[in-house]
Order: sequence, then structure tokens, then C-alpha cells
Amino acid sequence: MKALRTHATGGPETLTLDEIDPPAPGKGEVLVDVKACAINFPDTLIIRDLYQFKPERPFAPGGEIAGVIEAVGEGVEGYKVGDRVMAGIGNGGLAEKVVVPAGRMFPVPDGVPFEKAASLLMTYGTTIHGLKDRGHIKQGDTVLVLGAAGGVGLSAVELAKAFGARVVAAVSSEEKGEVARKAGADEVVIYPKGEMDKAASKELAGAFKAACGPEGANIVYDIVGGQYSEPALRSIAWEGRFLVVGFPAGIAKMPLNLTLLKSCDIAGVFWGAFTAREPVKFRAQVEELFDLMKAGKIDPLVSETFPLERGGDAIAKLESRQAVGKLVVTMD
Repeated sequence: MKALRTHATGGPETLTLDEIDPPAPGKGEVLVDVKACAINFPDTLIIRDLYQFKPERPFAPGGEIAGVIEAVGEGVEGYKVGDRVMAGIGNGGLAEKVVVPAGRMFPVPDGVPFEKAASLLMTYGTTIHGLKDRGHIKQGDTVLVLGAAGGVGLSAVELAKAFGARVVAAVSSEEKGEVARKAGADEVVIYPKGEMDKAASKELAGAFKAACGPEGANIVYDIVGGQYSEPALRSIAWEGRFLVVGFPAGIAKMPLNLTLLKSCDIAGVFWGAFTAREPVKFRAQVEELFDLMKAGKIDPLVSETFPLERGGDAIAKLESRQAVGKLVVTMD
């Protein structure tokens, strides 16, 4: 079988397409014939040894897969050869076959394409946990989403609308703004791509405040970080919730006096740890996501697919923040 693997610390250009023996499932595991592997921000970090987890090399990146069960290990119940499944696996997904613990899998309903199934867990899973468990979203809230045209950002736009919120989408271009509008955003703010000085930061804060309205944003969903976080915090409502989701633009240094002046909270959203600590709640949220998908309230946008040998190109495109929606590597 083929696998796109990292052998040494580096960027996506260092990945190599290797021919290796297929793995065999052990007790409590299944072997999945991978059909689709979604690319996510952790994939850009894990190959550079910048992620929280550092697997032993060589390994394939790719933490979110969908496919068909090819073999079932001892003690596995509820699954059989031929079942359509998806799973969050941390790494190993950029390969034609991968072994997955049965407890980390979910059945893929009939009619859901593998590309969309592979795009659901990490993005929409992160967001439903963030908005509900950390942001305590409620009907009528105003939600400001930074980086609203990426995979996680679009999931925030769609889910916030599904939960009855008004959504302000912050993006870096008018093209991305149109994507956010099509996903349901009520307002769009275009933020500058270049370095902002103090005056520009103040101007962006003013734009956020104008779009959010006089009461401000009840929830700020920050996927971007860096210089964009402080202007967003300045637009937050009294007792608002600022959710830290990711920081491709850098780790922000926040003026904590603002939390006192707004009586607001800054909360981290670490979905991976949540899934391990609260597996029952996690599985219930995945079921809720499929219910929302069936109801037509969410629909993962797969903007581009890549063959396995070009998986590095997909990671590079996401790393350069050019991606709209989800980028997915397909094996067929």
C-alpha cells in the first residue's frame, strides 16, 4: 500500500510517497480502506514537530478519515467488513489503509459522501463543542467569527445560525466574504492581510463593533489569533465569551484589563482533549451533527480534492491560508 510520510522535521515539501506493508488490526481495532482524508491545521504543525503530540517517525499526517472497513480485529462489536465509517485518528490518514480503534469510529450514514464525512469531525466537532460547552450559545446571540471562510470558520457560521444566532463573519478578502455569506453570515468584515499598526488595529476594532451592533459580540470565535484577537476582544459584549480555537496568525498577547472592563471570559477550546475526557458527550454531539446535516442546516464545503501523491500540496495550501472550506485528499 502507499502512504505519504514524514521522515524528518520539515514542511509539506519533505513528505515522500512510500510503498509499505499494510497494517493488521489488533484486538479492538479495525482496518479501514481509506477513501478520503481531510486536511486540517494540525497537519501543518505535526510534520514540523510544532504540535502537542509528536509521533515517532516515519509517520503519515492526516487526522480525519472516512472509508470502508476491510478487516475486523478480535473483540470488535457493532462493526463488520464493508461498513462505511469515519474516524478522528490524530495522524496516519494520508495512507491507503489505516488501523483504527473501534471506539474512535462512527458509522457514516447512507448518502453522505466520503469527502464530506471526512470533513465533519474535527471542524464541526470542534465548533459544536466550542459554541455549546465553552461559549454557552443561546438564541439571539451575536457571534463574531474570525477566519470565517476556512473549514472551521464555515462550521462556526453554519452552526451558530442553526442555534439561532446572528453571525458576523471576519475574513481577509471579499471573495471569502461571499463564501461566508452563502453559508449564512449576516454581516461581513474584511480585515487587512498585512501588519497592522495601532491606528489600523483601532480601525478594525471599530469595524467589528459597527458590524456586531451596540451591545457587541456575545461570542467571539477566534480561529486566527495574532494581531486580530485584540480588536475582536474590544468588540465583545458585557459578559461575552471569547473562544480561543487556533492561531495560524500567531499567539496573541491580550490586554487583560479589557476582561475586567467587559466582565468577559476568555476560554480555550481544546476539542481533542475533550473527546478523550468526555467520550459519551462527544459521541452525542456527533449524532447531533448528523441530525443537523440531515435537516439541511449544515453542509461541509469541500472546495478542492487532491490525489494522495499531492497531499503535500493540500497541506501547503492550507498552511498559506489560501484554502476556502475543506481540502480533502482522496485515495481513488
